[in-house]
Amino acid sequence: MAADEPPEVPRPRDAALPADPAGGARNDRAAWWIYRGNGRPLPAGRFAAALPPPPPWRAFDGGPPLPSPPGDERDLVRRLGPVEGTRPRLAAPAEVGAVNAALFLRRPLLVTGEPGVGKSTLAYRITRELGLGRVLRWPISSRSTLREGLYEYDAIGRAQDAATARRAPAEGAGEAPDAAGDPGSAALTDAGLGHYLQLGPLGTALLPYELPRVLLIDELDKSDIDLPNDLLDVFEEGEYGIAELFRVSAREPEVTVQTADPDGTAGIVRGRVRCRAFPIVIITSNGEREFPPAFLRRCLQFHMKEPDEKRLADMVAAHFAERSDERTRRLIRSFLEHRSSQRGLAADQLLNAVYLATSGARDPDTDWERLLDLIWQRLEVAAPE
Repeated sequence: MAADEPPEVPRPRDAALPADPAGGARNDRAAWWIYRGNGRPLPAGRFAAALPPPPPWRAFDGGPPLPSPPGDERDLVRRLGPVEGTRPRLAAPAEVGAVNAALFLRRPLLVTGEPGVGKSTLAYRITRELGLGRVLRWPISSRSTLREGLYEYDAIGRAQDAATARRAPAEGAGEAPDAAGDPGSAALTDAGLGHYLQLGPLGTALLPYELPRVLLIDELDKSDIDLPNDLLDVFEEGEYGIAELFRVSAREPEVTVQTADPDGTAGIVRGRVRCRAFPIVIITSNGEREFPPAFLRRCLQFHMKEPDEKRLADMVAAHFAERSDERTRRLIRSFLEHRSSQRGLAADQLLNAVYLATSGARDPDTDWERLLDLIWQRLEVAAPE
């Protein structure tokens, strides 16, 4: 189902592509790539200048354009480590090629692989390097629905507020009755329908931003069987409607609603949302189920392999720059030995071990090998014999 190599996409002739900040340490950085996979943010404005126009069948014209989204550097540091003081992390060429192909073609990227190999982290590396603001994350469960990803409408809260307004004394409320003679309805109109609507991660990603948002749809294989097919029309059309706003569009052509960003708001015109730049959609899957062919046809696919010794060393250095010494190198080699003998170890289990080994929190008399066995418990349940 998964493929390591994405389809080849020609470099646009007029794209001002950036040089590799790694200084040529690797000669396999393709010339047409915008996302370089080295963990270094591009200079301001470079991504917008380098991004070529979309294919005609993937061009969208939503608007008016919204301001740039907020960033979240604290979250990026927590997940990826700081930018300064660490050596560049050079991602595998197949991985970077897949990201750029999805970026150029405006298609979702379905990333498969074992738990803990860094599938979800890819979204955060992309947004840091390209300067695209806060990642919109949609964690999937068996109860997740398309409606949840697009928006939520608090009908109960609206009904409770209306009931409260009706009970309020007319002289205290100071309201004029509406056309039906119901002062509670007038209070409800004043509160605003948008007060009860909040866009979800997918719904926010499809707002008309000038540059694409990064959307992480995490662990889609845990979803109900219908969700992948439900996503098809939204991915294809780059738009969706909000039924509750359609109904009031004659009276309220534009309604301000809450978004999935902290304290974020957006104006929705006549109940319709259409993107300008199709978001960079990273969909992760642990391979626990197959997806329908119609869904796969609308995605690019990439299988992320388990990190090798160099990638593990880069990961450790990103979080423990001052502690990357011979002791941690021995831990990495020991981790690889454990992983080869028992499947199902995740890279963050290595980070847990490095922290305990280097932070000074561990009692020197602790049986280190026994502690490692505790930390490096396999994630897969062994099949019965």
